[in-house]
Amino acid sequence: MSDARSLNDTKNDLTAGVQQVMTRYPTRRSAIMPALDLAQQKYGGVDGTTYQAVAELLDVPEIWVFEVASFYSLYDRSVTGRHHLRLCKSLSCMLRGSDALMRHLQERLNVKPGETSKDGAITLSAVECLGACEIAPVLMADTQYHGDLTVEKLDGLLAALAEAVS
Repeated sequence: MSDARSLNDTKNDLTAGVQQVMTRYPTRRSAIMPALDLAQQKYGGVDGTTYQAVAELLDVPEIWVFEVASFYSLYDRSVTGRHHLRLCKSLSCMLRGSDALMRHLQERLNVKPGETSKDGAITLSAVECLGACEIAPVLMADTQYHGDLTVEKLDGLLAALAEAVS
C-alpha cells in the first residue's frame, strides 16, 4: 500500500483483473470482494485510493466498497508485516482454546493483537470470525487456513514462517 499511488495508476493496475472478475458475477456489486482481493494481492492492503478505484471500475458507490472492506477482517486497511496471522476469537474457537493460543502467540512474538513484530515479519490480529468453525480453533496465516490448532502446531507454523523469511 502506498500513499503515493494515484487513482489513475491504481485503476490502470486493476482494470484488466476487475473486468475479468466482473464476468463471473451477476451484478457489479457482487464483484466488490474479488476486486478488493486483487488490490490486496497487488498492494498488500486496501486504502482510500483502492476504494475509489474499485468503485469507479465497478460503477458502484464508493461507500459500498468501503463497507465491504471495513466489515471483513481479511482486508488489511493498514500496513502489515510480511506475514499476517489472524486468530479467530469467535465462540467456537474460544471454546476450543483460542484464548490460550493468543496468549502463546503474544509471548512468542512479543506483540499484542494489532501489532507487528519489531523485525516487521509478523502482524498478529484477533478477528471476529474466519468462517471455519468446523476446524476451530482456526488461524489464517496470510491466505492459508490452519485449523484444529494446538500450541505445537502454532510453533511449527511460526518456525516455517521464520524459515521462509530468512
